[in-house]
Amino acid sequence: MVIIFGTKGYLYQLAILTLVCGRCGNPAAHTLRKRVTKFTLFFVPLFPISTKYQTQCTFCGAEQKVDAEQAERLQAQGAGGQAGQYNGQSQQQPYQS
Repeated sequence: MVIIFGTKGYLYQLAILTLVCGRCGNPAAHTLRKRVTKFTLFFVPLFPISTKYQTQCTFCGAEQKVDAEQAERLQAQGAGGQAGQYNGQSQQQPYQS
């Protein structure tokens, strides 16, 4: 009997926020992303193994890790306006990696 298992990564874009970059110092748009790695059995994702959050500066490309609490606060901050939306559609669809 052969058992096929592994992992699969999903990348969710949660919001787009205007923040001052810690690296370049420019007030620029930052994307808030959530990366979820799931355990797969026979190519079917079953449960998440890890969840990580990060922001990325769109000006210089610098990435910064944030914890879940900071990500929730940033997402709530972005929900006050139109952040996280593009042409009226939410950016909650995962990018598979």
